Amino acid sequence: MNISYKWLKEYVDCDMSVEEIAVALTSIGLEVGSVEEVQTIRGGLKGLIVGHVLTCEPHPNSDHMHITTVDLGNGDAPTQIVCGAHNVAAGQKVIVATLGTILYDGDSEFVIKKSKLRGVESLGMICAEDEIGVGTGHDGIMVLPEDTMIGTPAAEYFGLESDYLIEVDITPNRADACSHWGVARDLYAYLLRNGKATKLHRPSVDNFKVDNHDLPIKVSVEQTDACPRYATVSLKGCNIQESPKWLQDKLTTIGLRPINNIVDITNYIMMAYGQPLHCFDADMIEGGEIVVKTLENGTKFVTLDGEEHELSDRDLAICNAKAPMCIAGVFGGKGSGTYETTKNVVFESAYFHPTWVRKSARRHGLNTDASFRFERGIDPDGQIYALKAAALLAKELAGGEISMDIVDVQQPSLVKHFDVQLEYTYVDEVIGKHIEPELVKSIVASLDMQVCSETPEGLSLQIPAYRVDVQRPCDVVEDILRIYGYNNVEIPTSLKSSLTVKGINDVSQKLQNLISEQLVGEGFHEILNNSLTREAYYKDLKTYAPEHLVHLMNPLSSDLNVMRQTLLFGGLESIAHNVNRKEANLRFFELGNCYHYDGEKRSAEKVLAPYSEALHLGLWITGRRIENSWAHANEEASVYELKGYALNVLRRLGIALGQFLVEDGKNDIFSKSLAVVDRNGKVYLELGLVKKALLVACDIETEVYYADFNWSLLMKKLPKKDVSYTEISKFPAVRRDLALLLDAKVTFGEIERIAFACEKKLLKRVELFDVYEGKNLEAGKKSYAVSFVLQDEAKTMNDKQTEAIMAKIVKQLEQQLGAVLRG
Repeated sequence: MNISYKWLKEYVDCDMSVEEIAVALTSIGLEVGSVEEVQTIRGGLKGLIVGHVLTCEPHPNSDHMHITTVDLGNGDAPTQIVCGAHNVAAGQKVIVATLGTILYDGDSEFVIKKSKLRGVESLGMICAEDEIGVGTGHDGIMVLPEDTMIGTPAAEYFGLESDYLIEVDITPNRADACSHWGVARDLYAYLLRNGKATKLHRPSVDNFKVDNHDLPIKVSVEQTDACPRYATVSLKGCNIQESPKWLQDKLTTIGLRPINNIVDITNYIMMAYGQPLHCFDADMIEGGEIVVKTLENGTKFVTLDGEEHELSDRDLAICNAKAPMCIAGVFGGKGSGTYETTKNVVFESAYFHPTWVRKSARRHGLNTDASFRFERGIDPDGQIYALKAAALLAKELAGGEISMDIVDVQQPSLVKHFDVQLEYTYVDEVIGKHIEPELVKSIVASLDMQVCSETPEGLSLQIPAYRVDVQRPCDVVEDILRIYGYNNVEIPTSLKSSLTVKGINDVSQKLQNLISEQLVGEGFHEILNNSLTREAYYKDLKTYAPEHLVHLMNPLSSDLNVMRQTLLFGGLESIAHNVNRKEANLRFFELGNCYHYDGEKRSAEKVLAPYSEALHLGLWITGRRIENSWAHANEEASVYELKGYALNVLRRLGIALGQFLVEDGKNDIFSKSLAVVDRNGKVYLELGLVKKALLVACDIETEVYYADFNWSLLMKKLPKKDVSYTEISKFPAVRRDLALLLDAKVTFGEIERIAFACEKKLLKRVELFDVYEGKNLEAGKKSYAVSFVLQDEAKTMNDKQTEAIMAKIVKQLEQQLGAVLRG
């Protein structure tokens, strides 16, 4: 929200500097993001001064230029300036741009430099009014009155005053502060609290009167829940033209572009008092009637910017007798506004329900200053004041006549003044400090809260209708504390609360913390991404098919319109963000929920049955494994590195891989992957190389490896027995290595599972230390080099015992997998 310093001070008596006001507003909850000096004329006329033309001679090498000498009133010798204007003459008082002055022409700028024009030196420029931004004329230079003082800065001569743009970050609950008047009300309360004499000034509209009844407009509201109040008034005989300078200056200071006097009036009223207005060309209102209603789905509508939209039956429209003219509270329609040819106008001042406006604005991607205010809830009692103020300004600036009585269609239940019972003890408890009752009363009174009754224990308050965010005692206390000052509440010497911290009993939460610490120790960084994501990511996927997405009913944007089915894309966005900032070697992990919709489970009785969510753990690695290492020079991330991290997670959880099947993955987010599944085909872990097309969609050029753990499923596989500690064996372990020739589709996990099934007691570890495929092997075959570690906790194993166990294992591998021992 942009606030003009000078405009703000029109509404509240205040001698504070702009810096002091910025500090004050921030202290009462209206955080000031920045303060910027603004000139109504670009450049502020710096470097421009009044000069006196002493001599003016024809240029010897030009038929239209003149060589002048100009006294700049600085005590120096006259300045020679070559001027091409036909009306320059000796004795004139003129505006001179001195050397170094910057002049502007639209978006471009140029600097006045020492130069030679047709061989004659020129040390400045005598200006026309359009060249310095004080007018539009270019028929010669600007000639000032003879009594103008030489050397006067142009800014002083034209009465140019700087203003300041105060950028206030309005929180969503403070709709009442979305205007200069709203900010002035809060500043008024601050000034009173700090003992400064001040008054609020809102211009009176008491001189509003109807001139004639020549332009009556009928109004009917069919959708009263969406439009509880609609008011209008017409003016006849308006002259559409440029706004006066004071109005243009106000709008340009806060970043709005002046258009014409009528449109500028609607913007002025909105920024001044927070009430959005719209103005129609009365002659374009077919049948002389305005109807507020919804239309059929698919109704075509072209907005003022020329874009065509399809209206929904949940879009409120402002219509004439034949067609829609506006999307209520959001955007006007083509042909419904005011133009140079407009003579008769109709002002609209309404209260549209925030939910209706918010949904329409999101549905059509139209976010305007008007919708910003309607969505948050404007003052339901401010429509008539704004309408009268606009009509009076239109009479003044456009010469129109008010040609009908104000039509005000209002629902009786619209204006809500919330009643709040406030106890002094409650104020003290929430703030943590005793506030004197008299001070409480003075603060609530300064905030326009009416004291209906009073007891020694507290106050009965009626909240003004424009404070839609104040409905409970705690809301009132928050307002009291804002004005009292957070910095005035000392740290208490005693605490009225328990310091007991309840421990975490959730096993899953404990293990999440445990694994997070482990991954950080392995060089990972934790990331936390939004659960909302883009539907476009899932367009061509089968594993995470678009029909299984959970859609938001009212998405904030098209980029955040569905709930994620996988953590993958959030991690890829984080990788892209870092790679673009020259951080290429990345290790990320994230714990977060993923969401799924199954339409086949939908039923009237169980509305939520189709929806499910599961906690997942995602690991991403990309770039070099170790940067700038002599021992691992240029070693890139690989699926084997990722597999090691993944197995470490399973080991730390105490989950044995042998209880699962390891097979080729089927998830189409990977170009190639491995999956850890149970006998029923449920996937507990899948890891591999992310498909290139998905990386390209996220602007990633390097390879990314990703592992996806279904944490919710893994929690069901936790070992039932508690962790026990055993003494390290005194007896040595025995290792036997086998070279096994197997079908290429056989995985190491199957070898491991069969081995442990054969010997549960003495077999401690099965490890793969080499894989070979290619030359000297049959097609479709590969060779595994596997080590088996055996150990007896009670005695040293002999060769006979060892060989018997190995023979049993080899036999089962031969029978179940068709393994052949290689010599």
